[in-house]
Amino acid sequence: MDGQHRPCPLEWLDQFAMRNFTGSAEFDDTLPLSDGLLEAGFRVDLARLSAALSEWLIRRGKGEGRPVRVEITEASRKDEP
Repeated sequence: MDGQHRPCPLEWLDQFAMRNFTGSAEFDDTLPLSDGLLEAGFRVDLARLSAALSEWLIRRGKGEGRPVRVEITEASRKDEP
């Protein structure tokens, strides 16, 4: 809110994941792990997932009447140098 950046609460990620089993990789191949962290399969289109999560959060009133912009970035893998 008000330009602040903060991790999406695990509860919200869980709710989104549990309500979006659609047969689409963007939603079904994700696993919420902790606040601001989810694991996603290689077929997941991060831009599409970000847009869908933003829209879902807005519809659920999580932005308290303000737009919600979700930024999803790929973390480096543990096995990479």
